Amino acid sequence: MARAIVIGSGFGGLAAAVRLRHLGYEVTICEALDQPGGRAAVFERDGHVFDAGPTVVTAPYLFDELFQLFGKDSRDYFELVPVDPFYDVQFADGSSFAYRGDEERILAEVARLSPRDVDGYRRLADHSRRIFEVGYARLADRPFSRPLDMLKAVPAMLRLESHLSVYQLVARYIKDERLRQAFTFQPLLVGGNPFSTSSIYLLIHWLERTWGVWFAKGGTTAIVKGLVRFLEELGVTLRLGTPVAEIAVRGGKAIGVVTEDGTLLDADLVVANADPSMVYSRMIDPRWRRVHTTRRIARKKQSMSLFVAYFGTDRPYPDVKHHTIVLGPRYRELLTDIFDRKRLADDFSLYLHRPTATDPSLAPPGRETFYVLSPVPNNESGLDWSRLGDIYLQRIYAELERRCLPDLRRHLTASFHVTPDYFEERLRSASGAAFGPQPILTQSAFFRYHNVSDDVADLYFVGAGTHPGAGLPGVLNTAKVLTRVVPPAPTASTAHRAA
Repeated sequence: MARAIVIGSGFGGLAAAVRLRHLGYEVTICEALDQPGGRAAVFERDGHVFDAGPTVVTAPYLFDELFQLFGKDSRDYFELVPVDPFYDVQFADGSSFAYRGDEERILAEVARLSPRDVDGYRRLADHSRRIFEVGYARLADRPFSRPLDMLKAVPAMLRLESHLSVYQLVARYIKDERLRQAFTFQPLLVGGNPFSTSSIYLLIHWLERTWGVWFAKGGTTAIVKGLVRFLEELGVTLRLGTPVAEIAVRGGKAIGVVTEDGTLLDADLVVANADPSMVYSRMIDPRWRRVHTTRRIARKKQSMSLFVAYFGTDRPYPDVKHHTIVLGPRYRELLTDIFDRKRLADDFSLYLHRPTATDPSLAPPGRETFYVLSPVPNNESGLDWSRLGDIYLQRIYAELERRCLPDLRRHLTASFHVTPDYFEERLRSASGAAFGPQPILTQSAFFRYHNVSDDVADLYFVGAGTHPGAGLPGVLNTAKVLTRVVPPAPTASTAHRAA
């Protein structure tokens, strides 16, 4: 049987393994860490269960598809429950916006804050729908490996005004600055600055309205565990604590991987669920890299990074919703500090996650589990997080006390944090970027790292760094692209290939 090796067990790698198995390959996953999940790992402290990374589940049908390939039901492996509201957006002036999915209630929220913007929102939502129908429904699971692939999409993208930024397009329809912020923060969830990210990413709004926002009982890690159990049933081998040092190349073709202990694992093809910038620059000999030279990689604009604090409390906060967006007094200027000036600002915009709002089992009885995420500059900033980390943590706790979690520090139980150094060192991301290259127009679709390597045959990429990009729908679609570019294994059995 033909063999495939997947580097990394994030959602892209796990989904890729399922799809490769369906194509008839014998699959081995090499994971550097001691647990599966990559960014979607889990931390457990003092009875609290903390999702390390993604917590917003959208387009759950993409998980369903993986199990349906083998006649299985995802509900036998994990349970998803809807989150309502999707987000509770808290503005600096004390007002708030309940971001929901059904049109009647979201229009009521718009009218409550700014009656003059009701019609504008209707037109914005319709524009988002049209972008979604092209940018997602038609293109998200298609490879963009050739210039022709891009040229075919250009007319539709021009009609949809993809040259505008997300903020520019929203501002065309919405006048209230608070609502402009509420309808433009989503690109931050995939590593983009709303003021420079192409308006094609406004499709996220309609994607959420189409399929809702969900949470897995037991946390996002429950999905990881469910997929791992499913892969074990399919005969996929998962090797934890097995970092890959090099992609073995012979005659311009990938023939396997070399692990850090010097072991050569042979394969007929390799799929990298890892940051392409790091794979090309550190895992492939420069003599094989005619396209992705070291100089070209260095020119990539990497996304921002994240400071994430994980904490528990010995008292409940029942008024705090599952997902809360805490916006600071500055918006454009703060994002300029983060993305362009690469300086650590004195103010914040925060994403607060309270999973115990939906699943109390993630904390001991009577306690709460939280994480709070702050976008920060990536490590091109030169910031010394070993010195700044604890200081920044206390500033964030003080802000949360002031805005939504009174007396927080008096009620803390577990408390720890990760910085951009975690993303660079533990997760092996270039410059400590949390989402790969920024999703600007010149780094999207054909201009993003290709799913099929331009330099090495039989090497493929999945994950946030390749097309279509970051976020769970994007990452799961990178694995779906494999079914269009990877040939079925020569010895594939009809059982493995039967849908």
